[in-house]
Amino acid sequence: MSKLADQIIGHYERHAIAWDGDRTHAAWNDKPWHDRFIGSLPKGATVLDLGCGSGSPVARHMAANGLKITGVDSSPTFISLCRSRLPGHTWLVGDMRSPPLKPKFQGILAWDSFFHLKPADQRKMFAVFGEQAAPSAVLMFNAGPSHGEAVGSYRGDPLYHASLDPAEYAALLDGIGFDIVSPVVEDPHAGGRTVWLARSRA
Repeated sequence: MSKLADQIIGHYERHAIAWDGDRTHAAWNDKPWHDRFIGSLPKGATVLDLGCGSGSPVARHMAANGLKITGVDSSPTFISLCRSRLPGHTWLVGDMRSPPLKPKFQGILAWDSFFHLKPADQRKMFAVFGEQAAPSAVLMFNAGPSHGEAVGSYRGDPLYHASLDPAEYAALLDGIGFDIVSPVVEDPHAGGRTVWLARSRA
């Protein structure tokens, strides 16, 4: 499992163009969550999009709603697509586990990316969330419904996913000073995603 997790970065770079086409043209069943995230933020808020992918449709939608985005992704192809589509924003090639950033953000998003990290790396991410969060920041990520690891596939290649137990996510959020706004397990209206939305108490 660990070896498959280490292949995620290469996997997305190898399939970047195909993934972009599939994501852009597929039904956007997770849009209501992004609308909720956007609605939780003040106008013109800064957002850190960790594992931003190609910027379509999520970052494009945030930008259309007036948010200022800094996107981080390990795939140079994805970042190139983001820069061409949304040149007024900041796009960085980098690892979401150690984003090369100093500013703090009013919104932090780790959507369809966080769950590719190994459990130990997911735990470490909460320190990153805390470090990057401005006062009253909103955080949204999605994971699995229970503790475990699984391997799916995309275009013939294995695709690693992992999740912690919901009680551990709740404890980790509390540990960095975030209150849970809405945890929803396997939302049938969002492709079965398990979503965590939280806000900083500080």
